Amino acid sequence: MVEYVSINGAQLAYRLIGPADAPLIITLHGGRGFGDHKSDFKACSPLSSLYRVLSFDFRGHGQSSRTEPFTFHQLVEDIEGLRRHFLGADQPCIICGGSFGGFLAQQYAITYPAHVSHLILRGTAPSHHHEETAIRTLEQRTSRAPGLSITFLKDKIFGRFESDLEFRLVMYAAAPLYSENFDPELGLKQNIDTVFYAKSHNDLYSQQEKFFDYRDRLQLITARTLVIVGERDWICPPEQSKDIASRIPGAHLEIIENANHSVHLEKNAEVIELIKRHLL
Repeated sequence: MVEYVSINGAQLAYRLIGPADAPLIITLHGGRGFGDHKSDFKACSPLSSLYRVLSFDFRGHGQSSRTEPFTFHQLVEDIEGLRRHFLGADQPCIICGGSFGGFLAQQYAITYPAHVSHLILRGTAPSHHHEETAIRTLEQRTSRAPGLSITFLKDKIFGRFESDLEFRLVMYAAAPLYSENFDPELGLKQNIDTVFYAKSHNDLYSQQEKFFDYRDRLQLITARTLVIVGERDWICPPEQSKDIASRIPGAHLEIIENANHSVHLEKNAEVIELIKRHLL
């Protein structure tokens, strides 16, 4: 059941399972303006026999309040607020972030290195330059998503939507790209069930936010780091994860065959086993 907690003036929707005295994993979802906690909570729930799993919707996403501002900095401070709320001042947590959540996970681990014991990054990138590789990948896979154009990707998904409806329709057109085994009926249901909020998307892709680049600061991360990516990831291709792993001291990279951006769902058992070994 979804619960709510007040963090930095926002009401954040979350779910928490696992033993009360177990180490805390905080999952960070992808999808600027349309992501929520559900897929990460489903993917990480098998860890709940050994760990507390906390999955939440960022402000301006899912069932959380639409309390501005929508900035990378504010979302990172919300993560810190959640850690303090559930663990207290000094106890570190485990951070597991995918896609956009992986951007935030990197920024959090750079900003608060002592507050992260383990870092798990899934299908993400160290800078906005992943957009260039995603465009090249789409050029090779246009047949997978005939309703999505390069212009839509550059100007809408990586830019600005004029309305929540336009946002919903473009992301439905893009949906087949995210999984190697796309189910159109399930894709339609998921699109209908998803909250699309153009304002938070647009703010998080504003000129002040979109040009993030952590590459020169990744060496500041002290957490034990696991980087996971699907070999067919289209929006954050494997070379992005390779770059991350090469810059974080001691990071371990796993490229999962026959998996796409939704590797945590497509290859869940394999991913969970990798995480369990990483956390030992």
